Amino acid sequence: MAPHADSEKAGTAPNEPGLDEPSAALQVGKFPKPPKFADKYEEREYLKGRLAAAFRIFGKFGFDEGVAGHITLRDPVDPETFWVNPFGVAFSLINKSDLIHVNEEGEIIGGGETRLLNTAAFMIHSAIHKARPDVIAAAHSHSIYGRSFCTLGRRLDTITQDACSFHNDHVLYESFNGIVLAAEEGHNIAKALGNKKAALLQNHGLLTVGKTVEETVFWFVSLEKCCQAQLMADAAAGGRGGETKKIDEEDAVYTFKAIGSPMAGYFSAKPLFDVIQKETGGDYLQ
Repeated sequence: MAPHADSEKAGTAPNEPGLDEPSAALQVGKFPKPPKFADKYEEREYLKGRLAAAFRIFGKFGFDEGVAGHITLRDPVDPETFWVNPFGVAFSLINKSDLIHVNEEGEIIGGGETRLLNTAAFMIHSAIHKARPDVIAAAHSHSIYGRSFCTLGRRLDTITQDACSFHNDHVLYESFNGIVLAAEEGHNIAKALGNKKAALLQNHGLLTVGKTVEETVFWFVSLEKCCQAQLMADAAAGGRGGETKKIDEEDAVYTFKAIGSPMAGYFSAKPLFDVIQKETGGDYLQ
């Protein structure tokens, strides 16, 4: 059965923040939502394809560092299990058929031929999926600007419109105890994350979660760029003996409501997935 997407009222686009009713100027079309499936097995195959595309996007952005980094997808058929990339396969080469299926005990119960599991991936992601039933996907990698910013021991300042997506919606996990190989560390990360969409793992890297693969990927890409922007802005301001200008709390909250929601993240990811589909011809669906 083909997926179908629920949509907002026909002929309307998402409201600007603070508007209760769409204006005539906003009546430009239907706002896309994630497809829904009557058959959970068909949903599984569709979502695995989106996960494979997510890895290609991460590869394109250079988010890989050797064999580090992982994105997980909660399985719609058996929500206590998840799909993840096989350990040691480059993001840019991952196909849907390469993904491995892991249960809550860390056992590989299905998937591609390369059945190697990154222990850190299991420890972090299994704890998050258990603690957050709302989380469908979670992403972590050692991206260059994210891990650089994570050495500063601080959260992001709200200095740009894009940073408003993370206003009061990200945390700093202040502990670094080496590679995450113990369940306790994974639980601590999940506890620190709480109900937020993102975490800065001190001396480590970025972590984002979402209700869809697309949302999760966009938050990661955006958070990485926000880290880059703040590193540059702080350096420029410091060089002049000054500080960056922060967005007022009221304006930050107002903007967060427009661009920080799960649906905003999902829709914002559309260009990323469209481009990777065009550039690869969809070969990741193999």
